[in-house]
Amino acid sequence: MTTTSGAAYVFLALCSGLAGGIVGKIKGSSFLAWFAIASLLPLFGLLAALAYRWDTNELRRQCPRCGRVTKMHDAICTRCGEELDFPDVAIAPESARYTR
Repeated sequence: MTTTSGAAYVFLALCSGLAGGIVGKIKGSSFLAWFAIASLLPLFGLLAALAYRWDTNELRRQCPRCGRVTKMHDAICTRCGEELDFPDVAIAPESARYTR
């Protein structure tokens, strides 16, 4: 591997990492996590970030112990550690606030 091809790979990995991080952040996830994934797997990581779910479109529920509102896919409350059962009533997703 020559120096030029190594530099080209590093440039591609950084560009893919930035793009993956930005896409992940827009979808409501962690910039750093998607930056790392897209940098380590340049093309596949970016495609995974594009295919990842929109966290702002997820239904939510309220913890019965502390009242914290969490995503429906969370099995344990991140504030108090309560194990969450599937609720009878779900709370509208965050994205519902912006549509009228």
